[in-house]
Amino acid sequence: MTEFTARKTSEAVVRHDRRRVWDVLVDPALVAGMTPMVSGIAADGDHWRWSLSRIPVLGRHYDLHFTELMTFEPHDTITFEHAPRGPERAGVDGHYALADTPGGTALAIDLAITVDLPLPRLSRPVVQTAMHGALEVMGAGFARSLERHLAR
Repeated sequence: MTEFTARKTSEAVVRHDRRRVWDVLVDPALVAGMTPMVSGIAADGDHWRWSLSRIPVLGRHYDLHFTELMTFEPHDTITFEHAPRGPERAGVDGHYALADTPGGTALAIDLAITVDLPLPRLSRPVVQTAMHGALEVMGAGFARSLERHLAR
């Protein structure tokens, strides 16, 4: 088994009120439904168990599950900290930060996902490229879904 890590940072202005954006980000069912490759999020208090399906890596697909301790600073910050409850092959550490800005809400995201896969270390460049691609698809899909949801 080899650990691989990919990091995603982005900033955008969401043209909606910060409280409305916040309400989406703290709803596990909405987040799961809006994010490609996320098949579900089960919340148990501040612990959210994320289920990802069909993550493509080197011609194979992986279904990954991981538990995150979610720390909420209302309307400002959501922090993810990997808090496994048993064996897990993946985890995320990072945060979302929200701030008022002219025209809406400034949303900054900084996440690092680590996976432990049965692949050789030599595959690191290819695996990390695939991980970055998956993060881009997930982020872009979530952004589109968030905008559609908030525009209603």
